[in-house]
Amino acid sequence: MACPCHAPGQDGGSGAGAAAWYHRDISRVVAEELLAKAGRDGCFLVRDSESVSGAYALCLLFQRHVHTYRILPDDKGLLSVQTIQGIQAKCFRTLPDLVSAYQQPNNGLVTPLLYPVPRPRQAASEDSGEPGSVVPAGGAMAGTWLSQLHQRLQEILPKTFTPPCSPASDFMGFMAEYLNHHLQLDLEALRHGHPQLRHLSTALVTACRALHRRVAQEWQGWRGPPSPATHLIPVPFVMAEHCHRGSGDAPPTPRCLQAPWWEVGGHHCPPYTQCSVLQLIKYQSVQSKVRLVYDREPQKSLSRDFVFPNARKREAFCQLLQLMKIQHSHLDEPDLISVYIGTWNMGSMPPPRSLASWLTARGLGHTQDETTACIPHDVYVIGTQENSLGDREWVEFLRASLKTLMAIDYRVVALQCLWSIKIVVLVKPEHERRISHVHTSSVKTGIANTLGNKGAVGVSFLFNGTSFGFVNCHLASGSEKTHRRNQNYSDILHSLVLGDKRLAAFDLTLRFTHLFWFGDLNYRLDMDVQDILAHITKKEFEALLAVDQLNLEREKNKVFLRFSEGDISFPPTYRYERGSRDSYVWQKFKATGMRINVPSWCDRILWKSHPETHVVCNSYGCTDDIVTSDHSPVFATFEVGVTSQFVPKKGKGPEPLACIEWDSIEVIVKTTSRSKCYIEFHSYCLEEAQRSGENTFQSCDIPGFLRLGWSTKHLPVLNPILPDLEYLGDQHLLLSIKGVESCESYGECCIAMRSMIGSMAQQFETFLFHRGEETGSIRGWMKVRVPKDRCSTRERLYGKGGRTPAPSHCPGHRVSGPRSHLPMPALPPWTPATGRSRVEPGGERPDYGVFAEWISFEEEDAEPAADVPTYPRPPLQRLRYPSWAQPHREPWLWGDSEPILLCLQEPAPQPPGASHRLHQPSLLHL
Repeated sequence: MACPCHAPGQDGGSGAGAAAWYHRDISRVVAEELLAKAGRDGCFLVRDSESVSGAYALCLLFQRHVHTYRILPDDKGLLSVQTIQGIQAKCFRTLPDLVSAYQQPNNGLVTPLLYPVPRPRQAASEDSGEPGSVVPAGGAMAGTWLSQLHQRLQEILPKTFTPPCSPASDFMGFMAEYLNHHLQLDLEALRHGHPQLRHLSTALVTACRALHRRVAQEWQGWRGPPSPATHLIPVPFVMAEHCHRGSGDAPPTPRCLQAPWWEVGGHHCPPYTQCSVLQLIKYQSVQSKVRLVYDREPQKSLSRDFVFPNARKREAFCQLLQLMKIQHSHLDEPDLISVYIGTWNMGSMPPPRSLASWLTARGLGHTQDETTACIPHDVYVIGTQENSLGDREWVEFLRASLKTLMAIDYRVVALQCLWSIKIVVLVKPEHERRISHVHTSSVKTGIANTLGNKGAVGVSFLFNGTSFGFVNCHLASGSEKTHRRNQNYSDILHSLVLGDKRLAAFDLTLRFTHLFWFGDLNYRLDMDVQDILAHITKKEFEALLAVDQLNLEREKNKVFLRFSEGDISFPPTYRYERGSRDSYVWQKFKATGMRINVPSWCDRILWKSHPETHVVCNSYGCTDDIVTSDHSPVFATFEVGVTSQFVPKKGKGPEPLACIEWDSIEVIVKTTSRSKCYIEFHSYCLEEAQRSGENTFQSCDIPGFLRLGWSTKHLPVLNPILPDLEYLGDQHLLLSIKGVESCESYGECCIAMRSMIGSMAQQFETFLFHRGEETGSIRGWMKVRVPKDRCSTRERLYGKGGRTPAPSHCPGHRVSGPRSHLPMPALPPWTPATGRSRVEPGGERPDYGVFAEWISFEEEDAEPAADVPTYPRPPLQRLRYPSWAQPHREPWLWGDSEPILLCLQEPAPQPPGASHRLHQPSLLHL
């Protein structure tokens, strides 16, 4: 998004710089911190809105509270502050015009805009050549840059050959017209703070119409004539699995099921008789849609989409297919897979002929023994930095290396590159059809975040029903650039587009069941180089890890909150002398003088998983025989639990509904706002996202924190798509605390449903995150009620005897017993998120081998299971604040002398003249 440009009086009257009060895409928390540091009534800044693309948020400090107003563009690009219904909005051409108008009194704000809060200046980054201040996107510098771009494109376009009378030639013609006649208009508007680039948008829409028509024609010709059915129909077909895939054995003869014709929506569809279903892909954006991939001819697969009336009908269809697959296939779905992750800064040098030690996880540190090193992994994820090889050349080199070592022809799932930063994902051939919803993305963090010499590449996908995310990054170098590296991490976290688009508002670290983050993180050791070398010689790694910048920043909650990392028992992987691993070269001579690069663990592998999931790090180390670079390759191997996205139906008759019920929820968020909030609930087991009502009460015991609570009647009852215990035990709920008016998130969290299953409410408590920061805490009581006929299958999750294991460790996530057994304890003090503990196994493998033979497609709304006996409520204790922010012993903000017990009483009446009512009601206050 282009930033607003010159604002009179904001940059000394020169008119050349960006408006000082515009902070681009900083988070709500950072904006509130900047205003709190300013500390004067009338301090203000403008940032990008987190909830509406193209909109802004005006943040204004008054009486120690931040008031937020949304600035929205209309169809003509005019900007206005959102008003309450019935009030005429004032429109302005540019943000500076709007800010100037509201610097006058009596305009509807709680106080006029008096003191702009400027952007904090950033130190220059030596490795990327960045200037000391933020490079403005508008003003004179933007004009110079766009003028150069204009000149360059005018040179290129006439040389570009396109066939005449083609969509491509039409597109080039439209763009040439824009460059010659309309670019200057957009440039002039940008100089005056208008960020929409309207002429460019119009040119692109017009230029792409012919391309869209050609794509539609080609697509229609490939798909064939459209079906007259308004709804695609679930069709019975043969489920014939080709066993021994990849071997020389001939596939078994498919067994055909005699199925009747089905009629849905008034159209008949005959059964398929000569096809083999390869894969079912559930659409994430459309909950009632599924894609079927099947063999029609040898070495050729086709696909067809099916749309059902609702998500429950789709699940019933998938249940049928899963049952047929179990009955007619000799292959079982895995519940555990092995994942290999490697990272290597190649130093812009070609690799050696053999990567055997790296790909088999042998060398220094916690490594695999000789008997297990050559066992092939299910998934290989390999990230490199400063990789000078071509994309295809590198992929084929990796595949050939693995085929030589493992005798398996691994398949490419994804390749994503950003200059010399690359990530490759390879899987065994038998898993190729278990992979779906592949997404790739990249983020530049080089000069002004526009160059890709530093940055990150990422890949995400579903393995059956388990979501994976992988991020390979190369952060800023230099021992003194810790803050810059932290900022790189934050930029990547905010800008990387991976995973389900419906979860785009959630923190990236919460979107996946398992997220692995690795690369050349470039964090160094804060110790004299001679002392470091002495400790390395003695293998005293603990003393060095105590001064490791990454560990120190994680302990401060600056980066990688609640991530885990394996134990480091190998020497620093940087900076070795090329051609040897016997000595470190810590002096680097540059034109500006000698630079010291102390030996450090620059190359790291970390991960973060949802609570109560299975992930075990089996090895973490580096090689000692690959010497072409000044970095040693690093590896880690994991045993990861995966789930099926399809659950066979059991029993006869219509399915009774399971339900998720909430007794109460209490939240503490880090904010100086007083906005009313609601909770948004997301899960793959829900047909669509659900939201609660507004919080029933709130209080401000201490400045900078807001305490919120919801009672039972303001929380929704959630009905999962399927009532199966095995299915629900693998699901998670994502919760987001959002402002009622702004719809911006104050924090998100993840709750495992496995420990919540039962007839009695269970307590949960965990931390809230937003854009990589810890923004609060949440706790409450909930239960997942499963129909009685499904409760007897719980022992299958944990093996024989119904033994319930301790949940897999997840930092910051706690689950207690049923409400009838113990009172609600107070939330423990907020402690730093070290996130260094290893995840242990969560019990024996589930047993999904027993399924009923009968299945019905009939489905109707059923009553939930009968109510279970209620139990007396234990006394509630107050939710405690972080240890670094204990409340003062003062009367409650609104005058009550007694503390509020959450979830037990209605909101306290607001006294006349409360500070949040001081603003005039013409503008919508967030």
